[in-house]
This record gives sequence, structure tokens and C-alpha cells, in this order.
Amino acid sequence: MARLSRPLIAYRTAALASQHVPLAASAPVVRFSGRSSSLFAGDRRVIVERNLRRARGADLSDRELNSAVARTFESYGRYYLDSFRLPNVNDQTLDAGFDYTGFENIARAVEQGVGPILVLPHLGGWEWAAYWLARIPKIPVTAVVEPLDPPEVFEWFRSFRESLGMRVVPVGPEAGPAVLDGVKNGHAVCLLADRVVGDASAVPVEFFGEQTLVPAGPATLALRTGAPLVPVAVYMRGDRHFADVRPPVAAVRQGRFREDVQRIAQDLTRELERFIRAAPEQWHMMQPNWPSDYRALGRPVPRLFAERLGGVT
Repeated sequence: MARLSRPLIAYRTAALASQHVPLAASAPVVRFSGRSSSLFAGDRRVIVERNLRRARGADLSDRELNSAVARTFESYGRYYLDSFRLPNVNDQTLDAGFDYTGFENIARAVEQGVGPILVLPHLGGWEWAAYWLARIPKIPVTAVVEPLDPPEVFEWFRSFRESLGMRVVPVGPEAGPAVLDGVKNGHAVCLLADRVVGDASAVPVEFFGEQTLVPAGPATLALRTGAPLVPVAVYMRGDRHFADVRPPVAAVRQGRFREDVQRIAQDLTRELERFIRAAPEQWHMMQPNWPSDYRALGRPVPRLFAERLGGVT
């Protein structure tokens, strides 16, 4: 019998504890653990600090920055706690713990038989909203997610999310056909779009005043399918969750296809900036995402950035 990896054991243990320990007891532990981990997070802390300055302004005092970093790691722990609790959450509790605005932008597309493309940042707790979609209005969900290492951790997360009623597809060759199938069959297709993963197609944009790359997939799919491109963010507010669903971003042809993709991606990125600025301490972006991030960590800038942004070394 193969031995389980340490990361997989840790996630499975956390999931079991979240589902069986009362929330009143587990929530304070998660808050304390999150804040404590922020002190020893190394490169991840550096990136969180840089992102907070991007979203809140470069003039944060050291005290303000340290407090915001601690809240970010606390929020990240809360994300896992709430996600792992979901299998034991009944429909009444699920619905009572969720508020939203702009849901008509999703419902309208589904009523017309078209799966909307929901474009999200790594913000707040999106899995609560995905579970709500699948259980309450009973809208099927297809989510494209980042593969994880080791692979057994990804497969465990995939199985966990599929148990919640989502169809989970890793970024890679199977993502395109799965998303097209989801759009055709009226699924809410969830795409995280504030960071490029692996070899995914990417386009240059200005994001918080710096040039970087974001996924080309959302804009490309909208242009090719006609599916509405709907920006969404899901925030944690107290012990509840709140979804801000914006009107669709216009995805129409105006010129060369590649230029249209870049223009639409830039429009989407402005929506993501708006979402993130509303709650920067819930932005769980802990990997380098701009060329300057790699330089700040003393790492080489990936070739993809150098090729697509030009002059970046």
C-alpha cells in the first residue's frame, strides 16, 4: 500500500477536523494559526506585502502593513475552514450564509440556455458560492483550477470538489473542451483570471499600474462562443459570504482577433482590480505575478513574461 504524502495527510486531517469540530472551537484556532503563519511565510509573505501595497497604496505604515498581512493569512485559513465544512452544511444553512447582488447576470444567461463564463480573482471564498449555485438554484458548475503538486493532492481536492456538485477540470489540454461543453450545456463556468498558470495562453495587460500577463482563455472563449463574460467576486463578511456579480464585460469583435482578446482581457482586469481593492486582505495571491515580484525574490523572470512583455529580464 502506497504511503500518503505529508501534504495530503495534512489536508485530509484539516478537512476531517473542520467537519467534526464545532465552528465555535475551530474558528479561533484557524484565526490564530493564520496570523502565526504570517510571521514565518518567507517568500509568500513578501508577495502578500507587495500585493497589499498595490491594492491599498504604497504609503502603508509598517504597523498597518503587518496588520494587513496577518489578516490576509487569517483569511486564507478561513477560506479552507469554510470550504472543508461544506459537505456537512445543509441547504438551509448554505442559503442563510450567502448574500449576493447582480445574480440576474448569471440567471439571465442560464435561462437562455447559455452557460455564463464567470471570471474571478483569487479572492475570498468562491467555493461556498459554487456550492450554493449547484444546490440552491441548481445551476451546474464547471470550474477550471490549477493543478497541484503532488498529484495525489490535486486528485483529492478534485474528488472533494466534485462531491460538492462541481465539475473540476485542471488547467491544460482537457480544459478547452470541458469549458465548451459547459457553456453548451448551461453550466456556470468558473475561471480564475488574475494569474497565469503553467503554459496557459496569456496576454499582456496593465494590472495595478504594472505590466504583467493574465490568462487569454476567458476573452477567447467569450469571443468564440458568444457566452456572456461575467466578473464575479465572493467575499467573506463576518460569518457569511457575499457575491458581487457585475454586468457582463462586452466581448465583441472590433479588429484582429488577438487585439480583441487583449482589449477584453484588459477590461476584465479593471474589474478584478475593483474587486480586490474592496477587500485586499482577502486576496489570496501568494505567488509572484509581476516581473518585479520575481526580481524582488531574487528569481529569474520566466521566459513567458520576457517574450510577451518585451524587454523584461
